[in-house]
Amino acid sequence: MDLIDDVVGDPSAIEGIVVGTGPGSFTSIRIALATARGLALALDLPVAGSSTLSAFAGGTPVIDARRGEVFAEGGVVCRPEELDVAGKVLVGDGAVRYRSVFESAGATVPDDPGLHRPDPLRLAAHATRFGAVEEIEPAYLRAPDAKPSVTA
Repeated sequence: MDLIDDVVGDPSAIEGIVVGTGPGSFTSIRIALATARGLALALDLPVAGSSTLSAFAGGTPVIDARRGEVFAEGGVVCRPEELDVAGKVLVGDGAVRYRSVFESAGATVPDDPGLHRPDPLRLAAHATRFGAVEEIEPAYLRAPDAKPSVTA
């Protein structure tokens, strides 16, 4: 919220909110959506969702999905060695984490750290139509790690 306060001087100047819908960590997606929902409802603003993958430039995005897996375009969740990356330039934290696997498979992973961070302006540029915040759905590509406990 401090970052939002730093970026937005006057909340009444905001015309809409764009929120990343994933893929990404379950917790991060939930926090982003809850923050967008709270702001949209408090300020009576429309909201648009945008895939986290659209926030990268300079190559094909690959995000670290933890558990030895990556998120990639097309709703793919797989082990890094399962991606067909020959001849591609890969960007994102998954590309960096599994650089040796991807480069062995014929991909290029640039050294520029800026290419591996999502750009909020690109995220906004790829946003879907604006509407009610309740219409925004998260893009969970797999079940969360946390499981509810069962008590007898």
